This record gives sequence, C-alpha cells and structure tokens, in this order.
Amino acid sequence: MGNAQSPPANPRYALASRAFSQKELEDHKSLFVSLAAQSQSDGKYIFPSVFKRYFGLHGPLGDRMFDLLSQQRKDQRLSFQDLVIAKGTYEKGTKDEIEEFIYQLVDVSGDGILGRSDLESVLIAMFETIFSTKDAELGPSSHKDVVDIFLNAATFSKHVDGCAEKSMSIEDFRNWCTLLPSVKKFLGSLLIPPDAGRPGSQVPCLVHLESVDSNMVLLRKEYAWHIGGALSLQELEEWKLLYHSAYNGLSFNTFLGSISKDDGPTVLIIKDKEGYVYGGYASQTWERHGGFYGDMKSFLFQLYPKASIFRPTGANNNIQWCAVNFSSEDIPNGIGFGGRVNHLGLFLSASFDQGHTFNCTTFGSPSLSKTSRICPEVIECWRVVPKGKQGTHDAVKGTVLDRFKEDRHMLNMVGLANSSE
Repeated sequence: MGNAQSPPANPRYALASRAFSQKELEDHKSLFVSLAAQSQSDGKYIFPSVFKRYFGLHGPLGDRMFDLLSQQRKDQRLSFQDLVIAKGTYEKGTKDEIEEFIYQLVDVSGDGILGRSDLESVLIAMFETIFSTKDAELGPSSHKDVVDIFLNAATFSKHVDGCAEKSMSIEDFRNWCTLLPSVKKFLGSLLIPPDAGRPGSQVPCLVHLESVDSNMVLLRKEYAWHIGGALSLQELEEWKLLYHSAYNGLSFNTFLGSISKDDGPTVLIIKDKEGYVYGGYASQTWERHGGFYGDMKSFLFQLYPKASIFRPTGANNNIQWCAVNFSSEDIPNGIGFGGRVNHLGLFLSASFDQGHTFNCTTFGSPSLSKTSRICPEVIECWRVVPKGKQGTHDAVKGTVLDRFKEDRHMLNMVGLANSSE
C-alpha cells in the first residue's frame, strides 16, 4: 500500500539499468550529480553546455548527441534516467543496436536523411576535436581535403522521395565504418571523457631525422590516425621513418638495408605518378621468402584520393611477399601483399620503378590506384614502435641481404639464385 502513490517506473530505464553492474550505476550517478551541480539545476538535470564541455563535444555532433540522450524532447534537459537509457543502448546494446544509435547520431540535421552534408559536419567536428589540441598550427580549414577523402569512401544508395540526391542507408553506413575503423572507434566512444584515453582519438607520434623536410613526408597525422584505427593502442605511440625514397634513393637494396635495422611491424606507403597514395601494414618483419608468409594482422589501405582499410578476409593466407635475388620467374623479386604470384593486391618490383595492384580476395580490396600497373614516385616505410620502446634503438643486426647469404648458398646449389649480389 505504501507504494501506491509512487510514480510508475520507466520500463526503458528499468531494462537499461539491468545492463550495468551496481558499481557502474553508482559511477553514472556520481557523474550525473557532478554535472547537474555544474548546471545549477537543483540536481535534476544536466544542461547542454555542461554536457558538451565535459565530454569535449562541440558543434553539431555535440548538439546531436545531447538531443539523442535527452530522447529528442528538445527541452535542453538531460535527466539521470535519460543518461542510463542512452548508455544502455550506446555502450551495452547489441552490435546492431549500437550501429543504429551511431547511424542516428551522424544524422546531425535530425531529419531522418543521412546525407553527405551530415557526414561532412561530423568529420569536421571529429578532426577539430582530435587534432586541435595536438597541433596548434592546424586550423579547421586544413582538414577540408582530408574530410573529402573520407567522404569519397562513402556510398549513398538510398532513394528519398522528393530529394534529388540519394542518402546513406544503414547498410551503406556499416560498410563505410568497416572501411574507416578510426571513425567507428571515435563515434562509438563519445561518452568516455577525452582525458580518459577515448578510443579513436590516439594519433601516433611521427618521428624522423631533422634533415628530412616534413613537407616531403607522405604520412601526415590524419593519415596515421586513419591507419591506426586497425591497430591496437600499444601500436599507436610512435612511428619512426626508416626509409624515404627522396632521401635514401629509389633502391630496393637500400630499402631492405634501411628497414632491417629494426625488427617488427612496418607501414609501407606509396605515392604513384597518378597521384594516388596507398600502402600496407606489415605485421611481420620483411624477410626473404620463396613464397607468401605473414599473419592476419596485416592489411592494405588507401589514403588518397579515398581513405579505406582492407583487412584479411580469410580467403587465403597469402599475406606478405618478400623475394630477393631469385632467378625463377615463378618467384618475382620484390615486396607486396595478398593475391597470388604476379597478381598481388599490392606489389613493388625489385627495380622499385614499377609494380602492380589488382583486385585481391586476400583482403577484399580493389585496385588501390587508378590503373593496375603502377609507377612509384615516392616510397616511405615507417617502423611501428611498440609501447615502452620509444627512443630505443636496437643494435644493427646486419642487413636483410646479409642475413640471406646462407640461404643464397643453398639456392645457388640448386640453381634458383642468380650469381650477382
């Protein structure tokens, strides 16, 4: 009888509450009390300005997130129940529920039509949040060209009555997020405070010799952030430039000598004479093999004019290719990723002045350039320095060619290696 006068429980709140532990609910309550106090609302509500300041959300993306959390009442008030209900979906929901929430989130206009302008607003807000505190000289306008390459990866296939342009369907959005894992990570973690190591915000520190002109470097910070979306947090601390063709020469042997001084994962980037920029992440050290090797951590990527990442599909294990000083046509000398012999997803010949990129079932990737035959203009290779190893330098272990000498002796015996060094 004593509960007869109590207001009816919100079933959505009751359901959402069950997704959290008691400790998590207490933490949510503590956060709410703190932000409600800052809002000077007698502890009842959080106001938009306080919410956006705490979570580091600005512009239309911050406005839209607050709107969704407050159940689109448009009253500029966020209650504790609102917060728990939204977090229950956004953080604890099924994969489909979370993707549906983010799909609604990027519709910043709130009209139910996800168009190119919505995505553009979201990307600009993202880059301003991620890079504004990391690089003071980068202004909003500096991100416009990068925004375009991310937009170029999007597909708009949904017909909208009375609208000349097509919009992005939920399936289009899911495919876009698959190609751009950094975007998905960032948009899926907006209710984590920025100072708590929000996923999708990490940008590797790019290290190179002072003699290297930064304007000559292909790997800009936005590109590194994009590639890093497919990597673990431990691999996003520091990337060190090992080889740059403009400084080290367009030479396969020099390339191998430069990268062999550091074992471990590397990022290979190519700019060809068509102006396209692309490459691959090699999870294993580049070493001489007579066939494919590597593991499923490697992937291919595009950087310009479109940004995309292509992870292994499991169709085969043809991941990395590194052939040096073979004389057999069945073992083309050079380095590459995926596909099959003489038809790789990405291949640089040992001459380093030509290569190819074909549709590739290994990574589910298309040709990465304008044409399948490529002529490299600039080649870079970066060492991914694991967390805790920054600033350390391993002793020189001999070049890749040195380590191949014993193998070469055996191959000469069976007539598979040529006689030249």
